[in-house]
Amino acid sequence: MVEVKTFSAIRQFNSWVVQNESTIAQGVINIIGALIILCIGFFVARMAAAGLRRLLTARKVDKTVIQFCSTLLRYTLLAFTVIAALGRIGVETSSIIAVVGAAGLAIGLSLQGSLANFAAGILLVSLRPFRAGEYVDLAGVAGTVEEVHIFSTTLRMSDNKIVIVPNGKVIAGNIINFSRQQHRRVDITVGVSYSTDINNIKKILNKVVTADKRILQELGVTIRLNEMAGSSLNYVVRVWTLNKNYWDVYFDLMEAIKDTLDEHQISIPFPQLDIHLYK
Repeated sequence: MVEVKTFSAIRQFNSWVVQNESTIAQGVINIIGALIILCIGFFVARMAAAGLRRLLTARKVDKTVIQFCSTLLRYTLLAFTVIAALGRIGVETSSIIAVVGAAGLAIGLSLQGSLANFAAGILLVSLRPFRAGEYVDLAGVAGTVEEVHIFSTTLRMSDNKIVIVPNGKVIAGNIINFSRQQHRRVDITVGVSYSTDINNIKKILNKVVTADKRILQELGVTIRLNEMAGSSLNYVVRVWTLNKNYWDVYFDLMEAIKDTLDEHQISIPFPQLDIHLYK
């Protein structure tokens, strides 16, 4: 009895296949065509992104712009490829676009922060307040710019830590770029005792500054009494140097000032407390 039912089902299936042969063949062709479209689309998206990256690199475009544009192009082509593949197998693409639009609106409302980061990424790439390789302070985090992605910016700190900063926070906060200008000013405060002669200490500090050839004298040197503090006279030393020499000049100048003050037996006071005892 079971064999009779099985043979009957097979005959019915064969009959259905014969009756719908053209429809089945067309469906198989559509599926194969959709798979071909996906393969070609993925390949074209990858090659187009790589080609755009090479083109922008040859034109010496900033690394952050290259990364952003190539990624955006790739995902855009992938989205069109998927829609084309679905249309090949008979899915109504206009309905898909409408559904995607509605879903996009709902997702946009629930992911406002991510969309804000995306919009901020576009602004960063357009305005370019910083470039890859520059040392910046973003949202209170200082480091060298590695890459600007669609939603975030990657920084490498001086101790080699990697920090990911959302682009929304970058746009919302202050952006301090330490590398954009060729020259940078070094500010040092020197405290000496009240008994030190003003003209003498200024001559000594000026001698230290003049001895360092990395200091750009033509941009001006400032050595002035800045503050009469509780236990010291604080002088400010302001000099200019090339951006790449900033930290070397800063540390060398600090050490040279300390050694020179010791040579002239000029004390650097520290906070003191006088206690008076009464019977």
